[in-house]
Amino acid sequence: MFNMDFALSVLMDTNKMDWIASPMAGVYRKPLAREDAERGHATSLVRYEAGSVFRPHPHPLGEEILVLEGVFSDEKGDFCAGSYFRNPPGTSHAPYSKNGCLLLVKLHQFQATDLNQVCIHSSDIWFSQSSAVCPLYEYGEERVWLIRIEKGKDILASLQLSEAVELFVISGGAVYQDRSILAGTWLRVGDFDLNDLHIQSACFLWLKSGHF
Repeated sequence: MFNMDFALSVLMDTNKMDWIASPMAGVYRKPLAREDAERGHATSLVRYEAGSVFRPHPHPLGEEILVLEGVFSDEKGDFCAGSYFRNPPGTSHAPYSKNGCLLLVKLHQFQATDLNQVCIHSSDIWFSQSSAVCPLYEYGEERVWLIRIEKGKDILASLQLSEAVELFVISGGAVYQDRSILAGTWLRVGDFDLNDLHIQSACFLWLKSGHF
């Protein structure tokens, strides 16, 4: 097991991590949290090289994906950077990438009653240059957003954040409890305090709250 104690705060700078080969040629991962080597709860950065294909596989407890770069594809279509989708428990797919892509992937983390299929092909906030909040998903206390912050952090004060917060910095930078969180950083905090977050520069975040 790796980073599976949710009572502990975890900060991972993925820029300093090596890519690890997956069982499929051309597909690489940077594990951020993992219950087991190839099954169970997992949060990872995943890179598909051009022309790589992953075998058809099911998602017994669901899959959540944000496309960070390139184009990710499966039998449902093509998903460019900014796309977000959730494949609920019981679904399956055969993913591939013609020209390569980079993904943030969360596996086996759905609530038992959450059977919603979500597909946002591309969010306008991805191409925006001004402060904005884009809600991606809400179920019970679980909420997911893309957030672009140009100045200050007042935009975050309007969100319904629980103490359980997970974020990935897509661009820009901030400081949380005197620790830098720059582009490529993943942070998971069980007792998040907005007063401890300080935005250093224009910042673009994927943010999730209320899910653990």
